[in-house]
Amino acid sequence: LSPPGVLPLCHRPPAWGRASRQPPSLLLSLCRAFSNNKILVELDEGKGVATMKFKSPPVNSLSLDFLTEFCISLEKLENDRACRGVIFTSAVPKIFSSGLDITEMCGKSMEHYAEFWRAVQEMWLRLYSSNMVTVAAVNGSSPAGGCLVALSCDYRIMVENPKFSIGLNEAQLGIVAPFWFKDTFVNTVGHRVAERSLQLGSLHPAPEAHRLGLVDELVPEEKLQEKAVAVMDRWLALPDHARQLTKSMMRKAVVDRLVAHREEDVQNFITFIAKESIQKSLCMYMEMLKKKKG
Repeated sequence: LSPPGVLPLCHRPPAWGRASRQPPSLLLSLCRAFSNNKILVELDEGKGVATMKFKSPPVNSLSLDFLTEFCISLEKLENDRACRGVIFTSAVPKIFSSGLDITEMCGKSMEHYAEFWRAVQEMWLRLYSSNMVTVAAVNGSSPAGGCLVALSCDYRIMVENPKFSIGLNEAQLGIVAPFWFKDTFVNTVGHRVAERSLQLGSLHPAPEAHRLGLVDELVPEEKLQEKAVAVMDRWLALPDHARQLTKSMMRKAVVDRLVAHREEDVQNFITFIAKESIQKSLCMYMEMLKKKKG
């Protein structure tokens, strides 16, 4: 069973080959875009591929508004028979996403914390369970929740700039990465690397992230989009139903675990984030960020 509000991985009528039946003159007119405050989506109907660009400066933090728009955009594409794959990237220089918005977790009501955490869960469930081919084109640093977005995709390409880093660094803020963050990480890099990295709250520079298997490829920045399109073409060359059912089989246990404990996970988050010591730690971190900006 699929979680409430999450589209199941299932047989989807193959869209491949559809574009090739269009006259060449029409292919140029098959691109369309839709945009909201924080996300721009460009869909090439000729190829069946959308690009979702995060445009929430300064750092594409995963606020409640961002998460809501992300889920709405992904659902639109999931329900569009013309779309078979999505490339995720950033329209903000040097940052893919800084992760969860700390202002959503500091000095708010219990009800707000619950609403926010349900939105984080929904984002991950939709992305991790997506029927579509998902490629992360990581064109900047990607800590914490930003790393989770990339980890949830089928393939990760990162700009080969050692100044850009990626990782689940929650421990540095005194926060414990939830079990489903951990499971996604373990399934990508293996247990030992994940254990060490999570305990230390490590952020891995791009070359190290590639060596550890956290990202699949490194490319020069100017080649990133081209490489993402090439990877997408390779994945879309397969019949959709075979790929989708294989993906579902590989990811089902991790998805089912969160679905079975979803409300318990929300309550654990609320209890943890509302602790005085955690609130103090988050507020200190926010003050430090403000001083850096100043």
